[in-house]
Amino acid sequence: MRLHRFYLPNTSDAKDQNLGAKSLWVHESGLLAQWQKVLRYKEGQELVLFDDERECLYRIASISKNDSVHLEYVTEYERKFPRKKIYLFWSVLKKDKNDWVLQKATELGVTNFIPLNCERTEKQNFNFERAIKIIIEASEQCGRSDIPRLREPITLGESFKEYESIQKFILEGDGSATELFKDYTELGLYIGPEGGWSPDEKKLFEQSGIKKISLSQFTLRAETAAIAAVSAAFLA
Repeated sequence: MRLHRFYLPNTSDAKDQNLGAKSLWVHESGLLAQWQKVLRYKEGQELVLFDDERECLYRIASISKNDSVHLEYVTEYERKFPRKKIYLFWSVLKKDKNDWVLQKATELGVTNFIPLNCERTEKQNFNFERAIKIIIEASEQCGRSDIPRLREPITLGESFKEYESIQKFILEGDGSATELFKDYTELGLYIGPEGGWSPDEKKLFEQSGIKKISLSQFTLRAETAAIAAVSAAFLA
């Protein structure tokens, strides 16, 4: 049977003891509902818990019908992290495209998500809580031991100032991504809106000296471009 992984942040009140304790009590209602009603866990079954410091295998010792599950420690796992630090700057997309980008980019290894409100961004409102939930669930399912960071949307100009020290690339041009990416273990990728960057935004890129890259001879949708760029950065 597949082992499911669950993230419990260090600040969580879901557990009585620190992760790694021989005996652990979990009280968080959302987790209990998932374990009992969705996964239908039984005593003796195992699951993996991870926080910002450790990842451990536990066995279910007892299940209370009311408000707790008692877990017994089995072993500790070696933690897995992305081998590069990738910042994804992308113009907020409409409908479920944001969800898709967050999920797939988390699975690929993006470490920082920076949503942008650009001049041609079609959707200005960004559901931060939903985005966090998607990122955590993707991290749980793909096996990575960290949770990517997400910030509230900012403008293009603000992103240049706040992340000034990061080597940045824009998916617009004919530079070889493979050649440009291979020299960096930390970099930022800019993905524009469906309508493209505005003339003023293009000027900002030129003034900032950000390198241009191309991944395809065809025009890619924004969500496709995001995943293609992230994949190329890790493969280089």
